[in-house]
Amino acid sequence: MAQIGDSVYSSSSVEKQFEGERIKAIAGEIESAARFMHSGLLLVHQSRPVPEVLERAKSQIEVLKELYSKLAEILKECPGQYYRSETQTAVSLIVLLHWLETGDLLMHKETEAKLGLGSSEFGLDIEDYLTGVCFMSNELPRYVVNQVTAGDYDCPRKVLNFLTELHAAFLEKVYYDVKIRGLTANGDPIAVKGDQGVQG
Repeated sequence: MAQIGDSVYSSSSVEKQFEGERIKAIAGEIESAARFMHSGLLLVHQSRPVPEVLERAKSQIEVLKELYSKLAEILKECPGQYYRSETQTAVSLIVLLHWLETGDLLMHKETEAKLGLGSSEFGLDIEDYLTGVCFMSNELPRYVVNQVTAGDYDCPRKVLNFLTELHAAFLEKVYYDVKIRGLTANGDPIAVKGDQGVQG
């Protein structure tokens, strides 16, 4: 009986190891696609025409979508140990691309859709989305400097307004979470909107 038990355990261990290797391989492909997308978006700092830059970067969105589809086939539950950082990077690039194109924040559900996620088994974790948005905002100061150098003197105002609203939404989300748990100190309550912008 012990031999049978050891055999079953060994088989299960091999299966988990094989699954882990498959996940790591796909995560590596996601990282490569994100790196290619990032290299394309970097051209926006060199005063290249924005539509041209976006067109090149957009080509990788379908690649990422296909890779996440493969990942979903392997995973029924999302442990996250192999692909979270890659997902956060992918989110930051997609959100940046959308902002360059529209001047607006790509919401959580919209980002999920771009990556082909959103099923009950395999969705975009809200923390990974928010981390990706934070990464994206770090790119904007450099973008502003280069745009001003290129003669776009209204760019700082636009980016300032966007980042002010974004940071306010983040803080509002944290305060809202604290408030509904009854953890706020006594005093005048801070107005909290029912619709949390950064959640999508």
